[in-house]
Amino acid sequence: MSIKHIGPRVLTQAFRSLKTRNYRLFWFGQLVSLTGTWMQDVALGWLVLSLTDSAVALGLTMTIRFLPALLFSLHGGVLADRLPKRRTLIVTQVTQLAVALALAVLYSTELVTVTIIYVLAGLRGLVDAIEGPTRQAFVPEMVGTTDLPNAVALNSTLFNGARIVGPAIAAVVISTLGMAACFYVNAVSFAAVIAGLAAMRLTELHAVPRAPRDKALRQLREGLRYARSTPEVVVIFIVMAAVGTFGYNFQTTIPLVTKYVLVAGPSTLALLFSSMGAGSVLAGLVAAYRGKPSQRLLLGAAGCFVVLLALAGLSVWRAVTAALLLLVGFAGVLCMTAANTRLQLQVPGHLRGRVMGIYILLFIGMTPIGSFLCGQLAEHVGGGGATGVRATVLITAGLCAVGVVTAFIYARRPASRAQAGLRPEPAFSADAEQWTAVSADDLERGRGTA
Repeated sequence: MSIKHIGPRVLTQAFRSLKTRNYRLFWFGQLVSLTGTWMQDVALGWLVLSLTDSAVALGLTMTIRFLPALLFSLHGGVLADRLPKRRTLIVTQVTQLAVALALAVLYSTELVTVTIIYVLAGLRGLVDAIEGPTRQAFVPEMVGTTDLPNAVALNSTLFNGARIVGPAIAAVVISTLGMAACFYVNAVSFAAVIAGLAAMRLTELHAVPRAPRDKALRQLREGLRYARSTPEVVVIFIVMAAVGTFGYNFQTTIPLVTKYVLVAGPSTLALLFSSMGAGSVLAGLVAAYRGKPSQRLLLGAAGCFVVLLALAGLSVWRAVTAALLLLVGFAGVLCMTAANTRLQLQVPGHLRGRVMGIYILLFIGMTPIGSFLCGQLAEHVGGGGATGVRATVLITAGLCAVGVVTAFIYARRPASRAQAGLRPEPAFSADAEQWTAVSADDLERGRGTA
């Protein structure tokens, strides 16, 4: 094979899920919408700081934004297993469009206040608590299990591609047209997702058994019991809880680093978000080409993420901070993609919405705790200012490290049991469907059933 043929082969392998029409419609619609969302997030973070000049207010905005995921994502997972996922996603996207349009109109008419921002952030988070588990569980219905690892990686790629494009566009739009334009663009961008979902061919979706009608709490307990009884899932959830709570608070920490440590403005803020997004996109493409990730990659990427995050907290130079955030983005997405892919392959179809609801709870729903902690630490540690922000990043990196080390220790337990000749006990048996606790590696090799 000549070198000139390697490039096309690599690209074809990395983007193979886009051959599926329904997923292609979904992917490009999400790309447009997420670009608009990142434009709004950059503008919104700067707007809150401009209105209040308070790290606590910014942290509180993110807390309110993600609090519904903490409170309701488990119930959102139950709904994801019960309701038609495509229709549910259309309803949530229409609702998000209305919330985004309300923010745009209120800002352009000079009626927006911090209190209104808090209310709209909460409404957005409430919709996300339903949309998140549903969107995650919908991916296997579009591509099937064969291309699922690739599709999960491409989802990470598009999210972080939008993270590059969105802040870059936002910086230009804010400086030329003002913040209101970012908010209006975000509102319009939701139409792309709605159109893509509406244009899907229902006959080409992969059938997944829907959870039988039952009491919501009973179905919720079923998902929790499965997760608790499956060691592979427990390891993933420990990592995601640590990274989600203490590591992925960049919408709070990056604006603080920009304003108080680097003493810069919106253009530097966009650069830092874009740098992190560039590393994230590269990681997504690597993951898409590699296929199914190992548990070693999951834990190794999480460890690198913690170290790089701490180094970013020590940097006082714009170029060095941008370079470190590029590496943070790379390690973070490798970790997230590995966790999501292994979880999707592990979980039976009729439980997928509920288990992904737990995933959303731990990775996104715990963000309110981390965002509030970041705001409080940055305001009060070391007298606030640059010292407080640096200390905040270092403290949260240390707390994240505790979780990663705990996951590594726990991951050794199943290996020890296997060496002793012990088989994992069945985690749960339901009338609708029987399943046993097996690892994602066993599923790939065909040695287990689910």
